[in-house]
Amino acid sequence: MKEEQVILVNENDEQIGLMPKMEAHEKAVLHRAFSVFVFNNKNELLLQQRAAEKYHSPLLWANTCCSHQREGESNLVAGKRRLQEEMGFVCDLEEKTSFIYKAPFDNGLTEHELDHIMVGFYNDNPVINREEVESYKWMSLEAIKKDIEKQPEIYTAWFKIIFDKYYEFINK
Repeated sequence: MKEEQVILVNENDEQIGLMPKMEAHEKAVLHRAFSVFVFNNKNELLLQQRAAEKYHSPLLWANTCCSHQREGESNLVAGKRRLQEEMGFVCDLEEKTSFIYKAPFDNGLTEHELDHIMVGFYNDNPVINREEVESYKWMSLEAIKKDIEKQPEIYTAWFKIIFDKYYEFINK
């Protein structure tokens, strides 16, 4: 199987090229990504625990899903595609904001992403893809905030950044 390509971008989110995903993470090159936050009617956020086989941040808790857009794919289409692939459902999504972050990992890889935040609503339980997701849970934003303060090491870098700096975009 051919390795997935990521979309290289400048700080204005303008495409400047393509690169294999692993190479982009080895070289810490800025590329486009997205993070999806799905809430239920109790205003609880659906969290996923990343699968043990993930190449970085295995078994850490994160937002509902996240990934990289494919060339020619809109942010919303990419978010829905990945929701289906990881969590087994699709819902309407709304783009909220975007930001750039850089997070090095213990394995020598670095996430350097222009991350688009999207929010949706769904009231059933997911049917998780075990190759991508170890587990899931619904939590209130207040409970998540307290848990991040208590045990930050169990959450992904980007999730903590979003919770710290972009909370107002997901807190509806």
